[in-house]
Amino acid sequence: MILARVKGSVVSTHKSEKIEGIKFLLLEALDPSTMEGKGSYVVAMDAVGAGPGEVVFYVSGSSARMTKVTDKKPADASIIAIVDNIEINGQYVYQKGQE
Repeated sequence: MILARVKGSVVSTHKSEKIEGIKFLLLEALDPSTMEGKGSYVVAMDAVGAGPGEVVFYVSGSSARMTKVTDKKPADASIIAIVDNIEINGQYVYQKGQE
């Protein structure tokens, strides 16, 4: 799983019928110790209803096709969780709603 922040959405009016109705989000990978973006972006299918600015976990490769939303779809990256908090060495580096 990769930690990332939702930076935006991606809209496509022409696409394969297998992916119609699926929301696509633009994600930036995060450094968990600083919660700063790494400048590395990916477009992922949203399987959990994530929104702008939220911190999420996403998976890639064959794991991306293992959600109810992405099953048997041509997915290479899927959001599988919205993060509530991150703790490192007893200190919270992230708490949802307290950025």
